[in-house]
Amino acid sequence: MNYKDTLLMPKTAFPMRGNLPNKEPIRRQDWEERNLYEKNLERTKGRPLFILHDGPPYANGDLHIGHALNKILKDFITRYKSMAGFHAPYVPGWDTHGLPIETALTKKKKIDRKKIPVAEFRQMCADYAMEQIDNQRDQFKQLGVRGEWDNPYITLTKEYEAAQIKVFGEMAKKGYIYKGLKPVYWSPSSESALAEAEIEYQDKRSPSIYVTFETSDGKGLLEGGEKFIIWTTTPWTIPANLGISLHPNLEYVVAAVNDEKYVVAHDLLDQLAEELEWEEVKVIKTFKGQEADKIVTKHPFYDRESIIMLGDHVTTEAGTGCVHTAPGHGEDDFYVAREYGIDALCPIDEKGYFTEEAPGFAGMFYDNGNKAVTDKLDEVGALLLLKFITHSYPHDWRTKKPTIFRATSQWFASIKDFRQDILQEIKEVNWYPHWGETRLYNMVRDREDWCISRQRTWGVPIPVFYGEDKTPIITDETIEHVSHLFKEHGSNIWFDWEAEKLLPEGFSSEHSPNGIFTKENDIMDVWFDSGSSHEAVLMNREDHVRPADVYLEGSDQYRGWFNSSLSTSVAVTGKAPYKTIVSHGFVLDGDGRKMSKSLGNVMVPSKVLKQLGADILRLWVSSVDYQADVRISQDILKQVSESYRKIRNTFRFMLANLADFDPNIDAVDEADMEPIDRYMVYRLQALIADVREEYDQYEFSSIFHQVHNFCAVDLSSFYLDFAKDILYIEEKNSNSRRSIQTAYYEILTSIVKLLTPIIPHTTDEVWEYIPGVEEESVQLTDMPKSRKVEQFGQSEQQKWDHFMNVRNDVLKALEEARNDKVIGKSLEAKIKITPKDNETKQVLDMIPNLHQLLIVSEAIVSENDTGAKEYKHVLVSVEKHAGEKCERCWMSSHTVGENEKYEELCTRCAHIVEEHYA
Repeated sequence: MNYKDTLLMPKTAFPMRGNLPNKEPIRRQDWEERNLYEKNLERTKGRPLFILHDGPPYANGDLHIGHALNKILKDFITRYKSMAGFHAPYVPGWDTHGLPIETALTKKKKIDRKKIPVAEFRQMCADYAMEQIDNQRDQFKQLGVRGEWDNPYITLTKEYEAAQIKVFGEMAKKGYIYKGLKPVYWSPSSESALAEAEIEYQDKRSPSIYVTFETSDGKGLLEGGEKFIIWTTTPWTIPANLGISLHPNLEYVVAAVNDEKYVVAHDLLDQLAEELEWEEVKVIKTFKGQEADKIVTKHPFYDRESIIMLGDHVTTEAGTGCVHTAPGHGEDDFYVAREYGIDALCPIDEKGYFTEEAPGFAGMFYDNGNKAVTDKLDEVGALLLLKFITHSYPHDWRTKKPTIFRATSQWFASIKDFRQDILQEIKEVNWYPHWGETRLYNMVRDREDWCISRQRTWGVPIPVFYGEDKTPIITDETIEHVSHLFKEHGSNIWFDWEAEKLLPEGFSSEHSPNGIFTKENDIMDVWFDSGSSHEAVLMNREDHVRPADVYLEGSDQYRGWFNSSLSTSVAVTGKAPYKTIVSHGFVLDGDGRKMSKSLGNVMVPSKVLKQLGADILRLWVSSVDYQADVRISQDILKQVSESYRKIRNTFRFMLANLADFDPNIDAVDEADMEPIDRYMVYRLQALIADVREEYDQYEFSSIFHQVHNFCAVDLSSFYLDFAKDILYIEEKNSNSRRSIQTAYYEILTSIVKLLTPIIPHTTDEVWEYIPGVEEESVQLTDMPKSRKVEQFGQSEQQKWDHFMNVRNDVLKALEEARNDKVIGKSLEAKIKITPKDNETKQVLDMIPNLHQLLIVSEAIVSENDTGAKEYKHVLVSVEKHAGEKCERCWMSSHTVGENEKYEELCTRCAHIVEEHYA
């Protein structure tokens, strides 16, 4: 007889290799054909609503790995919530206006936008954006992200733009919108104003100069001829200088150096003397800044005055304590000059070139002006020192080129008017990570106004009309009418129709006695677009779900979407648009470097999917601490693949050992299960409780590590290993065998459900092979709930936990015996275990078939073994078992040969063969 034929060996068609790149697309197509997403929504209808509101990615270009991290994290949440008692639809969105799309058309498609009618160019932008959406949508779906892909929200749609106009109108009605002249971030490369959220800082090499301004009227404090020293890294702004700011409470000195008298802050004198290499310095006068108010100096090379002003923005952190003040090129400069009735001078045009208001430099690009202005200062003897420094400088985050401050007439949202309301709402939000609250709070606390106008073409028009006297007209009537027109025709009509046609019929205004109106040509900041989504999307749903449960985006969105959404929502409703903020870091390469094409370290999601599959990328997302910056590389993905294989093999092993198990017939009542099986079911309940709590806290990496450890340690290294002796060897319907299968079944179905939000392709595949399941897909099931295990209390848990510690001692002893060549495989061993304390003795005494759990041929609990080695909980001695090896179970036994018919078998195996296979 071939004894192998008498063994109940594992059987399953579930493949060992995932072959994910080839199988996942087929599976996703099957999901779509079976309408699994819609079926799930129908299944969860009537449950409490959970809304994760999607922050719109920009519709331009292929997805990068940061997009994958973001969308996969969102998918974890919505999939989990739909399995955890909620109705959790997911509506993806796209941000579609702005400069990158204009640039793509002008550069890639060689479109000259200035030679094309505005409305025609805008339609080309819209068409391009929709092409990009189709491309990105396919790529997002390839990641296994589930949602309403055929019904996303898109910021260029008529309905969205109409809602955005209403948000603008409501803010204007409350007095938060105004037009004013002030310095704003200006991008010469984009020819447009920028908001703070559109600024990023990069290192820049700049000239650092010290310049003198000679006193012409000392107002009785100074004699005249003294020279105030200013320091600046933007020499090109000197033509716009109208004054010098001192701090009213700082102490200033007149310092005699050679034949000159210089005015600087007292606290900076020594540092300045070293910088300018002054050898002999004599302080001849000291005074407070406030005493110098309105002293008059002469501009270094123009025939005009530069007045001394007082401002609290002056510090002694760097420079001279005398601050060059050009109100057309600095926010602090602008405000301090306004206090003195001095208007801003801004001799730079929208492209960054000097105008005629800067004699001697007109027509020159501002950056080239640095050298020209410095040469002029040197020529007139006003330049004390020139050197170069590298410092952090604001750049346009789209074009990556430097920005300037430039005073222009812009539309603003006055954040300061409702800042306290925003700060209060920030305190009411849940933050993951917790430092997000402080970060956004500090940003809002220091924010004055939000520049919302842009001098571009592709965007939502600012719905403002002007009367004949140039007064802006924004009324409830005009806003409602424009919103209605946009909803019916789209915003292109703003550029196609004359102002009179865009106004309500019969509209009149005291500002236009002749009935002649004009319209604003600027568009809104794209952050106003996306920041209006709480109105355009959340409030346009049937269920009106503002505030959303969660906003989840990258950490750069504290200054972006989190910020603009909060500002517009609090302005309109008084409340935050979200209950919870979750943010993630950036994706770096394996060495912690930023990814760039020049470094050749860019990891593209599409390539990962072709090489490894979406579930590997999703498992990587679950494995990292996403709230900080994360790393990815081929080596890291290889490690993730190993973890995936461990989990997949665990699934396969349990499936294979459930081949003859019908849960409706063969399951053992919990009260009749073997103690070790009840213990493993108990361990499972603890895992379920922990994992569900971690899902609720958005701690996905903890889920990954807990489940992986449970599969690798609790199951593979212990439970699945020792159970082979029972599953393969014992009689098919024995209680011990069916008890293990009952435990396997619950463990398998539970872990498959727990991992479904993370690796849905794989768990859906496993589900097809599990016997007895009723649902057509694991995606149409609910998360397991942790429960009390029958006849298993705290004392049983403590005993079994203690046994696992004793087992660790035995494993060490077996390993040492193997290294000493006492035994080969553990089944060759006979061990004696001497408990070191009464608790350990009680634990060992309670376990039947101790040798099976320890995977040895014989285990004796001894009271005294003088030759044993001491370990933490027990003394252990290991020797080679003196019996013969059973050809069926491979254990060494003294009973081999006792049955004359089956001489190669131990009595246990002989009995089973005789009863069932003879």
